[in-house]
Amino acid sequence: MRRFAQALAVAIALCGATVAIAHEVRPGFLELTQTTAESYNFLWKKPSGGEVELQIAPVVPPQCRLVVPGAQQLSHGAVVVRGQLSCPGGIAGKTLAIAGLEATITDVLVRVNHADGRTESRLLRPSAPSVTLGGGSGGLMERVLGYVQLGFQHILFGPDHLLFVLGLMLIVAGRWMLVKTLTAFTVAHSITLALATLGHVAVPVAPLEAAIALSILFLGLEVVRTWRGETSFTLRHPWVVAFAFGLLHGFGFASGLAAMGLPKDEIPIALLLFNVGVELGQLAFVLVLLVLARSVRQVGLHWPPALQRVPGYLVGTLGAFWTIERTLVLLGLTGALR
Repeated sequence: MRRFAQALAVAIALCGATVAIAHEVRPGFLELTQTTAESYNFLWKKPSGGEVELQIAPVVPPQCRLVVPGAQQLSHGAVVVRGQLSCPGGIAGKTLAIAGLEATITDVLVRVNHADGRTESRLLRPSAPSVTLGGGSGGLMERVLGYVQLGFQHILFGPDHLLFVLGLMLIVAGRWMLVKTLTAFTVAHSITLALATLGHVAVPVAPLEAAIALSILFLGLEVVRTWRGETSFTLRHPWVVAFAFGLLHGFGFASGLAAMGLPKDEIPIALLLFNVGVELGQLAFVLVLLVLARSVRQVGLHWPPALQRVPGYLVGTLGAFWTIERTLVLLGLTGALR
């Protein structure tokens, strides 16, 4: 436990600032469905309801004309805008962009449903916020890699989920128990991710985020118990608690897909690939920490006890902060934060 805490302290020293300011990744979604040779139904979904409101918006090609007759709507944690896009000569060869995307850590999935039955999908990133459509690519393989990448980024740039995993690793004693605990967490969040994405269960975003923050705070308190040499049901059976809270975190993962409003025939494969990406991200995070722990053990690094407790303080402090912050958002008292 001591060596592992030292390794975590090294990790926190290297990336703590990034974790503290990062926010959960929720992808945006832009869909164009061709209705005539030069007309397209326009659908834009911008993630909403998080800790930071994303200031992003689609920029249509200058040759095209966008008409948005209705007001914005709020649905499943996303601002929804519908309209009609007219493009002389069609959309092929023209460039779409997402303004403001470069200032975020999220992605936008762009899908064009052509009249001949072809579906063109592109994943726009902060480093590449625009795309020229009709280039002959963007088929099945790009959709596959896109969904996997969305899941991977969803957990790696979602500090609340990572801190929960970190808290589990801090309270677990023994390699077998760690495997058992992380497996329980994986199985649980996979269940609720599927249920929510398939539309069987719906959970409001604001209460969900507050509850996820509370789960992190709970683990922070359990870490303190280990410092005192105390025990509890959680410390004796961490896999049970990991499963219970994993069900909660699965709804958080599902928010990344639910806001996109995927076509029904694409939901199963998107769900599977997104979950694969989530698991790969979680596995990468755990492996990095284990490698750090092994490195600390080999070099015989010894840090003061107070410094070894930094990871535990991080879990508890951020869990408490997010619980208060998100509860105020839930109660409509966000002015108290300013």
